[in-house]
Amino acid sequence: MEFPVRCFTCGKVIGHMYEKYKKMLEEGKPPKEAMDELGVIRYCCRRMFITHVELEDEVIKYRKM
Repeated sequence: MEFPVRCFTCGKVIGHMYEKYKKMLEEGKPPKEAMDELGVIRYCCRRMFITHVELEDEVIKYRKM
């Protein structure tokens, strides 16, 4: 679904960084470098970025009208 606003473990606000993170990955940066530049240093927050799967396109198929 959508990227969480806060880290599930520590509660740090990370939602505003996801679009910048995606853009960096599209430009060819490795995930480690992108997260370092954004200041994501805790491994629990890094997990949120690395394990996120965008499912909007899959879920919208089953939307009721």
